[in-house]
Amino acid sequence: MSHIPPLDPNVAARKGFRESEERVKRFWKAVDVTKDDAGWTVRLDGRTPKTPAGNTLTLPTEAAAQLVADEWAAQGEFVEPGTMPATRLASTAIDRVSQTREPVAAEIAAYAGSDVICYLAEHPANLIERQQAEWGPWRDWAARELDVVLHTAEGIVHRPQAPEALERVKALALEMDDHALTGLATAVPLFGSAVLGLAVQRGALSGAAALDLSRLDEAFTEERWGVDEEAAARIDAHRAEATLLQRWFEALRS
Repeated sequence: MSHIPPLDPNVAARKGFRESEERVKRFWKAVDVTKDDAGWTVRLDGRTPKTPAGNTLTLPTEAAAQLVADEWAAQGEFVEPGTMPATRLASTAIDRVSQTREPVAAEIAAYAGSDVICYLAEHPANLIERQQAEWGPWRDWAARELDVVLHTAEGIVHRPQAPEALERVKALALEMDDHALTGLATAVPLFGSAVLGLAVQRGALSGAAALDLSRLDEAFTEERWGVDEEAAARIDAHRAEATLLQRWFEALRS
């Protein structure tokens, strides 16, 4: 099991991450953020909310704390965790990732070993051309900007990547603070790509653009056969998650 619960609480529950089923009624009126020795802390009527493990909800930048605070401010009569993805990211960073940095980074590196942008179709020719045109520049970017050299393969047969490339991805992940590492560990499975996740984390690519690149094959099929209602809803949810992750990384860089 991944050390990172998905942003969608329903998906998280299916994968074994449990949250309290008791509904929490809103008990605050004002929400703000304040600076202290540990960073920027969210406050509800002057009191600090706690993470599920009972830790203080403190973030490294004012912008990131405000992103979380805005979710608390937007709550209605009852707290709806599904509408609070930034709060989930912050809590995961504080409660989980801070204690499991090494295995989380190893999971990210493992995705580089089967990165979606390295697996080219065997046919048809126009799909292969699209993959080369749209994925190739990001493999080049990874080699140039990250010193991560990944090789391509045709079809679905796994081709191992060089161990030094995977070690480099792991090292890049471990350079990040807990909050950025949590965002990356959430983005990489969403995109099926360590390269695309790192590109969003560094501001080289938008979340929506990374999602589009990650589902190039799927989009190619949809152009031929259309999209059903269930698939469209799933795509919309993934796009919202990708956009939130972009905002998360932007806030951490502020």
